[in-house]
Amino acid sequence: MGKGFLFVLLGIAAALPAVAQPTPADVVTVGTTSAPAGSTIDVPVYVRDVSGTPLGIDQPFGSRIQSYSITVNYAPTAAVQSVTFTRAGITAPLTPAFESSPATPGTISLIDTFQESTDLIPFVSNAPAPGNQIGVLHVTIAPGAPVGPLTLTLDTTLTQLSNQAGTTKETTTLANLVLVNGAITVTPATTVPALSPLALALMALMLSAAAFVLLRR
Repeated sequence: MGKGFLFVLLGIAAALPAVAQPTPADVVTVGTTSAPAGSTIDVPVYVRDVSGTPLGIDQPFGSRIQSYSITVNYAPTAAVQSVTFTRAGITAPLTPAFESSPATPGTISLIDTFQESTDLIPFVSNAPAPGNQIGVLHVTIAPGAPVGPLTLTLDTTLTQLSNQAGTTKETTTLANLVLVNGAITVTPATTVPALSPLALALMALMLSAAAFVLLRR
């Protein structure tokens, strides 16, 4: 009876559908921060190199993350006075074989390709989230920007990672790339309170007295 029961259990186990294991995916993350209207803030952009994906530092030569196209859509557009997207973190000291940062109102991109033999991007495999910083958004918030969220949304079509040759890609469509959006919380602009006429008069009197004392010495 014991063997029969065991055979029944084995039969049930064999009939059960296999549990699908989650597909490993690399991650692109835009940071989240806050800043007052009229100020300039740096927002980091990260890539997390997860082992087991088609591209990565754990893969053989020719299959490392050596190129990326990262596009960030920001809104409301009028809340941004100016924005640039440049290399930072582990890519800052490298020399790209190709680099471009096209921009249109509401959108900014960073496209880089590095030669693997001379400028290997030194990703840390399975680094704690959000991974390694590879770029930074320099955002100047318009003085009249409304208080509240300024969204920084990664474009799911234009954002991708690839090897140097561009023959292997990671995208959201291929389910091997995850995008984590960011935001800037716009806070009220910091202003210096205006002095009242009485305060101005007292300040002028104090300055005059100080000048008189200095002249008497």
